[in-house]
Amino acid sequence: MKRALTLTFAVIATAAMMWAADDTLGTWKYNTAKSKGAPGISPISNLVVTREAADGGVKITAKGERADGSKIDTVTNAKYDGKAVTVTGTGLTWDTAAIKQVNAKTVSEERSKLGGKYHTTVRMVVSADGKTMTTTTKGTGSDGKPIDTKAVFDKQ
Repeated sequence: MKRALTLTFAVIATAAMMWAADDTLGTWKYNTAKSKGAPGISPISNLVVTREAADGGVKITAKGERADGSKIDTVTNAKYDGKAVTVTGTGLTWDTAAIKQVNAKTVSEERSKLGGKYHTTVRMVVSADGKTMTTTTKGTGSDGKPIDTKAVFDKQ
């Protein structure tokens, strides 16, 4: 009985650790050569995204610049509960995000612009070796037209 109880707790602890794992955490640099941006928006020339564990969720800090010189400087604090939160700062086409963790290597996100047409579904997947994160975005851009982008990030 004692052995069975120990084994049960070990399985539960392992499952909890696997669920709590988040391979998207860390510092990621935008790879311009491998990425495809949205039409009609100045392309990103450099971007560093830092994803940190924070209070049962994630704090996402994005800092960079677009080809036209405009700055990207935003912070998002969200839980993985799918509830919309405000994205603060400047340089992005959305101001609201709702995030869910699918598994240790995959996160889904809904992004929107309050009072605007922008609404997208995003899927972030970390490669098996943990060195690359690919973000695919599909939905409606600020101009009301469909968008389909791919952003590739290299772990720093």
